[in-house]
Amino acid sequence: MRVIIGSWGHKAVAIEVGLKESVVGIKTKIEQLLGVPVASQTLAVCGLELLDGLDMEDYPIVSDGTKIDLTVRYWMAPPSFHHSTGKIQIIIKFSARQLHIEVDRTETVRSLKEKIHIMDGTPIKRMSLFFCGTELEEDFRRLSEYDIREFSEIVVFLKSMSRVKDDPPSKSLSLVVQTSSSLLNSARIPVEMKDSSTINELKELLLSGRILPVDDYLFIHKQRIMRENCSLKWHGVDNGDFIYVFKGTVFRGEC
Repeated sequence: MRVIIGSWGHKAVAIEVGLKESVVGIKTKIEQLLGVPVASQTLAVCGLELLDGLDMEDYPIVSDGTKIDLTVRYWMAPPSFHHSTGKIQIIIKFSARQLHIEVDRTETVRSLKEKIHIMDGTPIKRMSLFFCGTELEEDFRRLSEYDIREFSEIVVFLKSMSRVKDDPPSKSLSLVVQTSSSLLNSARIPVEMKDSSTINELKELLLSGRILPVDDYLFIHKQRIMRENCSLKWHGVDNGDFIYVFKGTVFRGEC
């Protein structure tokens, strides 16, 4: 498909991209066309940033003719800057793959799990994280408390479903449903739901209240497409979070 790359200070350019093409691959094409280094680029569609760890098929809102906004960060921080601000690169290792993630040492274990979930799709409740043979058991503890540093390796083990602890009682969440510009003029809709409610139940609530017309929709939280049969809790949705709605449909596996 052909998309339009637009940026203030640069002439809009059209490039060909594939559904299986990575965000980094698109940034590489932009570097070749415009001379903007990959590390200086931020790409976004309808206000949603395209994450380096994902492919175009993770963003079905991107179609032929879509405009992708390019933001250029011209200032490049020296290596010492990351140490002074607490920003570090760490390596997340699975049994057959690994991810590179930038984190702040003041972040919590829970925050790290959420980032892994966003980039990889691994359910948070199935993750066991280990660093130097020690399990990061307490979600509220900061990474610095485990002495995690630049290029530390965090190993992810997946709990079997029989080992996953029972979920705590469900709680009420106050959410904001943000529609795209093609729906209701980008309306922000406050919604109260139980965190055990599924995305399909959220959709039915919006349809039954005539907030949305009958159609197929995609629900996106923290730049990740949500699965209809999975709960808000499974997706890591918290009080006050935004959920974005776009027209469309995509097949996803079970949670």
